[in-house]
Amino acid sequence: MRTIVVVAKPKDWPVDIPGVEIIPARDYLTNPQWTRERRVRVVNLCRSYRYQETGYYVSLLATARRHRPFPDLRTVLDMKSRHFVRTIDEELDGLIQKSLGELLSDHFELSIYFGRNLAQRHERLAWRLFTEFQSPLLRASFNIQKSGKKSKWHMTKIGPIAFRDVPESHRGFVAEAAAQYLGHKKSRSRPKRSTGYSLAVLYNPEERLAPSDPRALKIFAKAAQQEGIDVDIIDRDDYTRIAEYDALFLRETTRVDHHTFRFAQRAEADGLVVIDDPTSILRCTNKVFQAEIFESRGIATPKTWITDRMNSVDIDHVATSIGFPCVLKYPDSSFSQGVIRCQDSGELEREAARILSESDLIVVQEFMPTDFDWRVGIFGGEALWACRYEMAKGHWQIVKKNNRGTFSYGNVVPVPLAETPTKVVKMALAAASVIGDGLYGVDLKISGKRLVVTEVNDNPNINAGYEDSVLGEELYRRLARGFLERIKRKKNASRGGDT
Repeated sequence: MRTIVVVAKPKDWPVDIPGVEIIPARDYLTNPQWTRERRVRVVNLCRSYRYQETGYYVSLLATARRHRPFPDLRTVLDMKSRHFVRTIDEELDGLIQKSLGELLSDHFELSIYFGRNLAQRHERLAWRLFTEFQSPLLRASFNIQKSGKKSKWHMTKIGPIAFRDVPESHRGFVAEAAAQYLGHKKSRSRPKRSTGYSLAVLYNPEERLAPSDPRALKIFAKAAQQEGIDVDIIDRDDYTRIAEYDALFLRETTRVDHHTFRFAQRAEADGLVVIDDPTSILRCTNKVFQAEIFESRGIATPKTWITDRMNSVDIDHVATSIGFPCVLKYPDSSFSQGVIRCQDSGELEREAARILSESDLIVVQEFMPTDFDWRVGIFGGEALWACRYEMAKGHWQIVKKNNRGTFSYGNVVPVPLAETPTKVVKMALAAASVIGDGLYGVDLKISGKRLVVTEVNDNPNINAGYEDSVLGEELYRRLARGFLERIKRKKNASRGGDT
């Protein structure tokens, strides 16, 4: 890929890197030659990225020309979002405290040059921020916030800087960092492909409740290669590499305020096939959305009430319309996480107050005790597997968190689709269809004559020896074929062909 550095004036970047061209911004913006160029990485080092200024238009036109702008407009907008910066701060909290913990001042500015910082102790923090905010030259600001006797560092802002804003004493280091990043082959670059397409699997081997185990991922990779797709296992530090692939498969538990969602957003913006897509993540992790959409489509669910308060009148309403025990749910949750059972009005009042201190809404739901939940796995509107998820021993959910942070699980009993009640499969397909056409795990309960959907999950579990017990390797081949069909359809559409 051809790499160019776009600057307002050539003197703005007095760094010579073999194989990297310096292009004036005016030439890039106005010369029609650039509209015909392909496979170009555009390092945008203009003096400002403000709306409708030169740097803004360089990244905008690079996107339109299917070049790879660095930074792209999404990154620029993300850096201006206080909510996004705060979310990053919370995720990186441990690393921030470790990196800045011994500083004596109440304010600190971290310079990040192509992912690096002059001080070795800040290198990890610099690289992590660089992977989240893809911009060549960055500056992050941190302040100490005190609460009683405790004090913590928090990131207050992060944004791109121009080369002219780099201190003279830092410029030699910037040149070294730029040469290393732009001019050298990186150790983690994508290996040579043996097939036509490529797929990245986002996976965290340290995650205790990961949706797939290593063996399942290995079988999937083999199946995908047989279908013409090479697979790489990537982690959160590979955010910068997303555009190298044709598809992204999230095998890490998703949340909206989490790097998994940002990976999905970035992949979708870069034109990749994404499972799970951002819309599916938003819909599946939000119980308020699911309650409303299922009711409007006539899909049976446990009795549900959404409220923004819990006073004595509301407690009486729960007692008469839903009954005790009842279940409280955070609006944003999945896989039975963030779910609390309340035995009586006193427990309801306490737990509701706790949740409402963190969320503006709360979901109150009927408690339906059963020995197991049905889980039907659906991909692209087709049911692929069914399991009975039994409750953990001595518990009312399929997963029990123990006092020491460990987990106990109920048995997973695979059931051939032909032996799964027809009404269960039919309702699962109906529920998934209102979410999207991705990969979902639909949870259902049968209590007496009642069949209800409790939730639709994106990112469903697929573990070797469990969900794949009936279909075996064929399950992974069907997933791979689904990806392949979507990749071909997207590439055909981008060329203006029939979809």
